[in-house]
Amino acid sequence: MRCQETHALLDGYVDGELDVVRSVEVERHLQECQACAHVYRNHRALRSAIQGGELYFSPPAHLQKRVRAAVRQANHADTRTRVWPWRGLSAAASLAAVALLVWSLVPMLTGPSANDLLTRELIAGHVRSLMASHLTDVASSDQHTVKPWFEGKLDFSPPVIDLTEQGFPLVGGRLEYLDNRPVAVLVYRHQQHVINLFLWPATPGGSAGVQTITRQGYQLLHWTQAGLSYWAVSNLNLGEMQAFVRAVQQATPPAPGSSTSRG
Repeated sequence: MRCQETHALLDGYVDGELDVVRSVEVERHLQECQACAHVYRNHRALRSAIQGGELYFSPPAHLQKRVRAAVRQANHADTRTRVWPWRGLSAAASLAAVALLVWSLVPMLTGPSANDLLTRELIAGHVRSLMASHLTDVASSDQHTVKPWFEGKLDFSPPVIDLTEQGFPLVGGRLEYLDNRPVAVLVYRHQQHVINLFLWPATPGGSAGVQTITRQGYQLLHWTQAGLSYWAVSNLNLGEMQAFVRAVQQATPPAPGSSTSRG
């Protein structure tokens, strides 16, 4: 079984919807392919997060009653209109009233935004790296060892920098699968705390300013630089995370071909 076939079957595999033969084939491939195993772990983590309650939205108990009442009221108003030329207009108005009611309730039923889902994926990836004893795929404090390890595994070359002098020594790196694509993760430490730095190519028009998000006791700092999107995740306090981000920004080389790149 190839990786593309495995990715197409992973949702069904996670939900237990595959037949025995297909399940065995997927399991065998996951044991042999580390990249697909990463994808599988991310699927499971996302499924667990959704089932945890924060991402699961149930319609309020009174929604069905309100819709039914609106329909009955609209029908009652329609039956009182005896003049034939107005019946079509009355029916249209009834449908419009129901549509407006349902539309007013949509914000109550819509799920989280794409950015919220990405934030939860990042936290899940950070927590999973600490719980599953899989902090790194390549464990080294030497940037010249970590950077070559990523070659051929990604469609971009992540800049790997050592920040030991700034108090954030490099631990290693690993691959993750986030936002529907493989991404690089550089792992740093500060005292006893782990910092996961996720990075992948940025979309055009991304903001260069640092955005700060606090979720579940974790600090997430996001910015774009040199054509890459950065997400730093840790349970460090905000001041220390901001110091880490400044160190990364100052040490990161400019993108090739940019006006600030050196010859």
